Amino acid sequence: MQNSKLLLTCLICFNLLAGCAIPIPHVYKMDIQQGNVITQDMVDQLRPGMTQRQVRFIMGSPLMTDTFHPKRWDYLYSFQAGGTRRQQERISLVFGKDNQLIGLAGDFMPGVSRDQRLLGTGQATTIVNEREGQQPVQQDEAPEPGSLLDELQREIDAIEPAPVPVPERL
Repeated sequence: MQNSKLLLTCLICFNLLAGCAIPIPHVYKMDIQQGNVITQDMVDQLRPGMTQRQVRFIMGSPLMTDTFHPKRWDYLYSFQAGGTRRQQERISLVFGKDNQLIGLAGDFMPGVSRDQRLLGTGQATTIVNEREGQQPVQQDEAPEPGSLLDELQREIDAIEPAPVPVPERL
């Protein structure tokens, strides 16, 4: 009788300890997205002098319009994958007196968009050389002949665009 009680007690303790080591399925935690999705391509399309309507077409409606600063639009985006830390991105666009874009601030910096870079229609970044007057100097130089960059550029230039099928009218 004593041995059976001792055996039963040992089995219960063993099951309790083993139960702590067994992974119990956790409750599913949803991914949470809030605000306006902001991408670098969207920011790269912004240019000084754009109207509010053009900016709204590219970026969407602002998440917040400050009543004390109506010429500033704030775009916020936060993402939290289930059980992880929240990631947040922010950009503020500032408009001038005639409702044209004059500046931006936040987590993104403007540049040439991916599409403009691929098509070669992007505006190159220029540096004004004050000693030679107002002559712009290109910041990017041509790659050396025979280098890896030169080979890649030749391969890219040799690519023919694929024709886009046009649907027939019914």
